[in-house]
Amino acid sequence: MTLILGLTLAGIAALVTNIGFLLRHRGAVEAPDVDARHPLRTVVGLFSQKWWTVGYLFAIVAYACHAGSLALAPLSLVQAVLAGGLVLLGVLGERFFGYPLGRRQWAGVTLTAVGLAFLALTGEAKSGQESAEFSALAMLVFEATLVGVGVMLIVSCTGGRADGDGAGIRLGIAAGLVFTVTHVAVKALSGTTDRGIAEFVLSPYLLIAITGGVAAFFASARSLQIGPAVPVIAVTSVASNASAIPAGVIVFTDPLGNTALVAIVRTVAFLLVIVAAALIPAPTRAAGVEDDAESESEAPRRPTARRRSAAPSPSPARHGARSAAPVRRA
Repeated sequence: MTLILGLTLAGIAALVTNIGFLLRHRGAVEAPDVDARHPLRTVVGLFSQKWWTVGYLFAIVAYACHAGSLALAPLSLVQAVLAGGLVLLGVLGERFFGYPLGRRQWAGVTLTAVGLAFLALTGEAKSGQESAEFSALAMLVFEATLVGVGVMLIVSCTGGRADGDGAGIRLGIAAGLVFTVTHVAVKALSGTTDRGIAEFVLSPYLLIAITGGVAAFFASARSLQIGPAVPVIAVTSVASNASAIPAGVIVFTDPLGNTALVAIVRTVAFLLVIVAAALIPAPTRAAGVEDDAESESEAPRRPTARRRSAAPSPSPARHGARSAAPVRRA
């Protein structure tokens, strides 16, 4: 019963997360540029946008459900359900936010459904407090690796909005990795809830969770601001789930299966979910590039027109001087 409740909360978190992401994208593109050097100004600018604020309220509800699911179910299964939220992202994006899906995307949806079905059939795993047991050394190495990769990706995106889709995608990946840092820390914290408030507050994992949450906030906001909506949201989810599922196995020793066959089936299911996540956004990205190209092709027309209108005033004098010179030489 504990496992079922935890996975149900994870499913609710997946739905609400994607609605919140899509709404925050609408607000982010209208907000001033995100600048981590001026955090207060950035936060005020973002929350001055209605859709960002509404989307963030959805995100708070989603995170509460996510934290509850982490306290009740294994990390790998929770993240697998969240990965299935990409199915919801495709449906929501197409039906309510104007991002059409092609055959490749629906193939991704099918693969996700198959992967989640395998996970449901092979879902024998630890639950409750037992699922929060972990190796401190494995956590240190795993978290440090994610932070290192995330920082490198963030540093590579130092330009403005003109950086284009590539910078948005890289920041989305970085945000996903840092989200996993936070999720792993929250999962570790869930094992201290029965030891008193003092140990919970003084736990180093609380500091990791808060720091990671702040870093992910800025990286995700910037990625939504400069990148196309569905691809950025998708790669953020892919990066988070692709890193969190092995975190459950490596750090928290979630079992892959009681037999070799079950272990193989679950491994294939994880891979199917990740492949599906990679397939869903592809044509949408192409459409976004075409839209950007159209807007860029239109933008130079106005300055060109201004240059043409301004050109006649100085040009007659210059042309006259040039034509007069040969006559004097003659």
